[in-house]
Amino acid sequence: MIKPSLKVGIAAAMLASASFGAHATTTDLGEVSASVPTTFTGTVLGEATTFSDIFNFTLEQPNVSSGYDVVNFPVDLGEVGTLGTVLSTMSLVSYGADNTQGTSDDQVLQSVVLPSAGNTQDHLSLAWDEPLVGGHYLNITGVTSGSLGGVYSGSIAAAVPEPETYAMLLAGLGLMGAVVRRRGMRKSS
Repeated sequence: MIKPSLKVGIAAAMLASASFGAHATTTDLGEVSASVPTTFTGTVLGEATTFSDIFNFTLEQPNVSSGYDVVNFPVDLGEVGTLGTVLSTMSLVSYGADNTQGTSDDQVLQSVVLPSAGNTQDHLSLAWDEPLVGGHYLNITGVTSGSLGGVYSGSIAAAVPEPETYAMLLAGLGLMGAVVRRRGMRKSS
C-alpha cells in the first residue's frame, strides 16, 4: 500500500511533469568552482505559471561531494504586484555516456519531491555524496504564486579534498604498510 504522503508527492511530480511546456528555460552555469559556490536565479513571468527550468554545469575536478539549494525569493512591489514561487521538485541529472544534455541516456541521480523531510515549498535542498565527473544539470519545477510571476535563487557547491586530507591518506597507507611488513617479519622468524 502506498503511503498518503507518497501519493501527494507522486501527484505533484506528475503535475510538474505535465507542465513542462508552460515555461522552460535552459541556463549554462559553466564549471562550478570548489572554492566558491555558484549561484543562479530563475525568473518566471505571469500569475500561476508553471515552470521547469534547467541549469547545466560541470564540477571542478577532483570533487568528493556536492550540495544544491533553491529558495523562493518573494518580492512585494506594493500596488504594482508581487513576485513569488511555490517550488515543487529539484532533480540532479547526469548527461550520461554521450555527455550531451537532453538525450535518452540522461540519468536522474537524485530528486527532491514535496512533501519531503527538511524541504518546503519555499526551500529545496539535496546533497550528493559521491564525486561527479562530466556534465550534469538541475531541473527545477514549480508554479508562480505572485501576481506578476516569480523569482527563485539557488546555489551549487562542490567539496574538494583539502591537501591535509591527501596527507592523512598517505600517512594512513604508510602506517598500514608498516604494520603489514612487521607482521610478515614476525611470521618468518
